[in-house]
Amino acid sequence: MDAVRSTTLYPPAAIPDVSSLVSEVFVSQEHFAWIKSLEANVAKALLGKPEPVHLAIVALLAEGHILIEDAPGVGKTSLAKALAKSLNCGFKRLQCTPDMLPSDILGSSVYLPNRGEFEFRQGPIFSHILLIDEINRTTPRTQSALLEAMNELQVSIEGQTYALKRPFFVLATQNPFEFEGTFALPENQLDRFMLCIDIGYPDLAVEKEILTSHRSGEPVDALQPVMALEQLAELQQAVRDVRVDDSINEYLLRIIHATRTHPELSLGISTRGALTLYRAAQCYALLEQRAFVVPDDIKRLAVPVLAHRAISKGLIREGQRDRVKSVIRQILEKTPVPK
Repeated sequence: MDAVRSTTLYPPAAIPDVSSLVSEVFVSQEHFAWIKSLEANVAKALLGKPEPVHLAIVALLAEGHILIEDAPGVGKTSLAKALAKSLNCGFKRLQCTPDMLPSDILGSSVYLPNRGEFEFRQGPIFSHILLIDEINRTTPRTQSALLEAMNELQVSIEGQTYALKRPFFVLATQNPFEFEGTFALPENQLDRFMLCIDIGYPDLAVEKEILTSHRSGEPVDALQPVMALEQLAELQQAVRDVRVDDSINEYLLRIIHATRTHPELSLGISTRGALTLYRAAQCYALLEQRAFVVPDDIKRLAVPVLAHRAISKGLIREGQRDRVKSVIRQILEKTPVPK
């Protein structure tokens, strides 16, 4: 009788609808499955390096760009190719040299004598994913050609404005161990990169697995598409919908303001840097299947998002980045975490 009475008192219509509450806490299972499928596919081309893969996907879904500072041959090209293969989208690679011109990136007009007119020929920047190898090998004039594209998703050439493809994702590399014949990226160029990371060498067991996997060819060439561009656009919108409480905003801004007053830094983090950390944290939460940001998201991303934007006092190039990373970690330790 108790069971019958209970059913009468609490009919199904009276059970509260918790779907809206669940959507505020957890990312949809469908979106999470898409993300995991993309991550697993890309990881096949970069064995033993889950963190660089994770961060590259953060930059992609958050509509940012990524700079990889590392030695040659650690998998930077494989990472970019794997993303393009997974999304079945256009991919171009540029090997930078000192004699490279802006038109080598953007494109130029070519005269067609049979038609008596000029025709614009698109450069490699008109692709979905652009790998720029050794970006610090080319001159500041050519580097600056990327600025408008990375920030505005458009380029201006010979008085005409051309919209770029969506998505547009730049993965640039530079070798931090070579300084001769290079041109350091200016602060306004570095500020356009959402993340700056390294990949590092694999350990012995992983490197053995890499050798085995290359017996019959490049693993990246065997990858199949796992996500449509429409799905990617949907995930990019989902990133913007991730909730950030006021307490998290205040925590983020305390970290940013601490870089501007720290005695060991001559240049702190700009407002653009704060906005970038905000968006990256939203994406990191999404990848953790949360619809809200927590302080740990800020902590995990602070160094890769902020370190390349600040400048330490007294150091010109060598040791600059390591010193800034150390300062940011100090700031994280001293900044009170919201509860």
